[in-house]
Amino acid sequence: MQEVENDISTEANSRVYELGYLLVPTLSEEEIPATFGNLKELVLSFGGVSISDEMPKMMTLAYPMTKVIANVRNKFKTGYFGWIKFTMDSGEVLKLKKKLDLDPNLVRFLIIKTVKENTFNTKRFTRGEFINRRAKIDKSKSDEVVVPINKEEIDKEIDALVAA
Repeated sequence: MQEVENDISTEANSRVYELGYLLVPTLSEEEIPATFGNLKELVLSFGGVSISDEMPKMMTLAYPMTKVIANVRNKFKTGYFGWIKFTMDSGEVLKLKKKLDLDPNLVRFLIIKTVKENTFNTKRFTRGEFINRRAKIDKSKSDEVVVPINKEEIDKEIDALVAA
């Protein structure tokens, strides 16, 4: 009976979190799965339960980021981005954050509260697609025949509609 009460109180304090992280690009492709596995093990070691995750992928950063590693300031323009969605007791998240702060392989990370369901964004328009769409619209307009507008005929049509 007491175990059931403990399970209920644990679930009450348990929340869904997502850890988004950026690994240093100096890691080799072979080291990425091991580093990813270590991050998942770290989450599990604090009582977290994995919901979903994604293997880190190399990406170009929007702006350069710096990180001091062994008293040397490193500037990165690329990195391996990955994420892990998990449930964890809210009291353990701060301990997880302190452990992640010490990891030299992480350029940046962010832990957010989220929902269990997938929250994937739909595809965004990029500037190139918008310009191409505009060009297509302009091209279709050029095929139409332009009829000059006669204001007197429009006024007569409006008067006829109002009178009816």
